[in-house]
Amino acid sequence: MNSIRTLTRRSALVSATVAAAFVLAACGSDGDGGTGHEGPHSSPSASADAGQEAHNAQDVAFAQGMVPHHRQALEMARLAAGRSASAEVEDLAARIEKAQDPEITTMTGWLKAWGEEVPQATESMPGMDDHSAHSGMPGMMDGQDMKELEKASGKVFDTMFLTMMVEHHEGAVEMAAAETAKGRYAPAKALADDIATAQNAEITEMNKLLGKD
Repeated sequence: MNSIRTLTRRSALVSATVAAAFVLAACGSDGDGGTGHEGPHSSPSASADAGQEAHNAQDVAFAQGMVPHHRQALEMARLAAGRSASAEVEDLAARIEKAQDPEITTMTGWLKAWGEEVPQATESMPGMDDHSAHSGMPGMMDGQDMKELEKASGKVFDTMFLTMMVEHHEGAVEMAAAETAKGRYAPAKALADDIATAQNAEITEMNKLLGKD
């Protein structure tokens, strides 16, 4: 199923690239730039207490999965500067980075407090995890996807970025739902709720920019 999904996504990206028919919404996001999920869970302040509060295997899996998932979102977001032709896309990318970077710090703090392994970044891609190692995770792009995005520019980049980030966000929402349903550690469940709320709003925003709304 993974290969079918990947082929389907790539077909969609190729079609969008060749046709260039996806027109980014001219009016942008109607000024609702407040979809970034900044809040009480965006700082590592609670990590010192993480070891004192009950948690379960789902909490660990959530943090260990979401850290590399967020890292890839940051990599995608950082590509927008200098490549995007849309101020709306650049603004969205900046908000994604501003929200998710502190969340990585928070979840890393929990894992350290719990004595659990923190996903490490690869030396070949500073600051980023190996894409192939996490390709089975919901919404994760593989190495070829990322190379294609890095090579793109202008409206082609914007279409690819938005299409890929919608799928990436949908994966994060799926992971957050599992934590909400099965997790035990209250701050992790609260962060999962925040992620789902913010990223669902950003999915709506991105689909509008793609002209799907």
